[in-house]
Amino acid sequence: MNGLVLAYLGDAYYELEIRRYLINQGITNVGKLHKEKVKLASNEAQASIMNYFLSEALLSNDELDAYKKGRNKSHNARKQMDMVTYQQATGFESLIGYLSIHDELRAKALIEIGITFIKQGEMNG
Repeated sequence: MNGLVLAYLGDAYYELEIRRYLINQGITNVGKLHKEKVKLASNEAQASIMNYFLSEALLSNDELDAYKKGRNKSHNARKQMDMVTYQQATGFESLIGYLSIHDELRAKALIEIGITFIKQGEMNG
C-alpha cells in the first residue's frame, strides 16, 4: 500500500480513537467533543506528536519506514500550514494506518502516548 493510502486509513483510524478517548473521558457536549478533538487531531498536533516520537526514538525501523513512506511531497494543505508540518502530519497518519493493519495494539499504544504528550503540553503551556 502506498503512503498516501496508509495516511488516508490512518487519518480515519486516529480520529475514531480520539473520539473514543474523549467520550470515555465523560465529555457529552458535542461542541466540547469537537473542540477537544481538534486539539488532538489537528495537523499541528499530529506533527508535534510525530516530532516527539522521533526525538524519543520510540519507533522501530519498520515504523520509521511507514512514517517516511507517508510524508507527502506535494503541498495541497491549507495555505497557512507550512510544508514540514504537513509532511510530518501525513507521515504520522501513514504510520497509524500501517499499524492499524499490522499491529493494532501498537497503534493504540502510540496514540495513547501521543494523547498524553499533547495533554501534558496543555498543562505546561
